[in-house]
Amino acid sequence: MTTTTTSPFAVDVDAARERIDAALRDFLRDKACGEAELRLPADVTDAVREFLEAGGKRVRPLFCVLGWLAAGGRGIPPEVVRVAAALEMFHAAVLIHDDIIDDSDTRRDRPTVHRAVGTDAAILIGDFALAWSGELLHTAGLSAERLAGVLPIVDAMRCEVDYGQYLDLITTGRPTRDLDRAFEIIRYKTAAYTVERPLQVGAAVAQAGPEVRRALSGYARPLGEAFQLQDDLLGVFGDPARTGKSNLEDLRSGKHTVLLALALRRADARQEQRLCALVGDPELDERGAAECRDLLATLARDQVEQMIRNRWLRAQRALTEAPFPPAAAAALRRFADALAVRSV
Repeated sequence: MTTTTTSPFAVDVDAARERIDAALRDFLRDKACGEAELRLPADVTDAVREFLEAGGKRVRPLFCVLGWLAAGGRGIPPEVVRVAAALEMFHAAVLIHDDIIDDSDTRRDRPTVHRAVGTDAAILIGDFALAWSGELLHTAGLSAERLAGVLPIVDAMRCEVDYGQYLDLITTGRPTRDLDRAFEIIRYKTAAYTVERPLQVGAAVAQAGPEVRRALSGYARPLGEAFQLQDDLLGVFGDPARTGKSNLEDLRSGKHTVLLALALRRADARQEQRLCALVGDPELDERGAAECRDLLATLARDQVEQMIRNRWLRAQRALTEAPFPPAAAAALRRFADALAVRSV
């Protein structure tokens, strides 16, 4: 895949990321002060702060900022930064709970929250992050009119990701050829939640018109799918030293991915038997995982990579006639490259 070439990156993404991180730090500092005054344990704010500081690309809050700029917003005012920070706080809650559901050991090269403090405590810590994401949003300083435009999008995003998680849960460990269901999980769990809804939130703060909203969706939907398809490849073929996550967990749990569904569709009887025996085995070892990777690479990896390329191209083409300011369009092009062209 050849990445696009653009004029210099006019939107200072690093500066925006630093401001979002500062907003999160300030919010948690205030929470810690409140806890101290009430003599409440500092464990909760410490756990959320450590989780946020462990890394993460801040993809969703940055898409929120880019949605604001794509809709003609000027600069990056404090209220946009705080709305963006609310999305990252929500993402923290989702990941903390997701790691419990998946029984994951590591996240960003560190023990997952439930491994560090226990499952019961991690559930509550995730709940705190969820509540605080709402507080960040409601205290961002938006006018009543703008908040009214943002809230339905945020509500839809929260329900979509929960439905996606639920679909993921009820299909895990049940390998099938059902490609439609695999894409349904992607659309609910990742595509809208990672790209489209954050862009729409930022655009809603700027009170974008229908033409801008349509153009954002035309870019976001294929890119969101490409992002998750690439994530599925990383979950199987990625180097844990680079990704910060195990490349065994998805195989052991038997995640219902497009990669697996395609492989089962193309497998002969022997290959299908081996895949069904290996994928979803909680005791799967490195030898079995290597066999599984060989089968998946032979049967489906190239096709998934082509799907990623096709969706990346659709996202890039959607920007060609989009009514966005040039700097915002250039930034969105760079983001498409960064999300869809990640090394496994």
